[in-house]
Amino acid sequence: MREIPGKRRRLRFRRSEGPAQLGAALTCAGAWQWPVLPGVGLNGRACACPDPECVVPGAHPFDPGILAATTDERMIRWWWTNRPTAPVMLATGGAAPCAISLPAVAGAVALAALDDMGMRLGPVVATATRWSLLVAPYSLERLGELLYAKDWVPSSLRFHGEGGYLVLPPSETGTGQVRWERAPLAGSAAPWLPDVEAVVDALVAASNGAPDGGSRLAY
Repeated sequence: MREIPGKRRRLRFRRSEGPAQLGAALTCAGAWQWPVLPGVGLNGRACACPDPECVVPGAHPFDPGILAATTDERMIRWWWTNRPTAPVMLATGGAAPCAISLPAVAGAVALAALDDMGMRLGPVVATATRWSLLVAPYSLERLGELLYAKDWVPSSLRFHGEGGYLVLPPSETGTGQVRWERAPLAGSAAPWLPDVEAVVDALVAASNGAPDGGSRLAY
């Protein structure tokens, strides 16, 4: 189907029985080859992990651990058959997407600024507390070289690279529903992802110009 200029079609996850999490996990792993695993989930509104003071309730791997992430359909179906409402966790790095996240309010400011610049973005994941811009895979070595070459980057940025993880829609976590602020276009091909350096450069540019001389993306 031809894409209508200026509009994005809603992403339709692969059909499956049961809650939407299984369909989302199958789309990520099967259509896009993104390795996923179930997150720890919630016990009521608290994290289901043993830490009573968990700072990311429901939004992290626990059992299985991050190294178990896979694109194997049988394993994914087994996981979500046993835990149908488990969050969908993306294992970032390697051949999988990475991400740059920033506080939710700053994320809205950043996206508006990047749109004004004409910056082409890939999918953007939104939670109540942080927005995450998905980028093409990068190594930790390349990220280190990139940040070393910059005079300054907003301190609010977090980098989700090799060995990291990111919770994906339509997961439910302790901070609420995870959603797509910019959804991947529907279709079988893996979503297009921008280069990390281009996004960092654009975010640095977008952060300048606060009235007090600080960063516009601090909060």
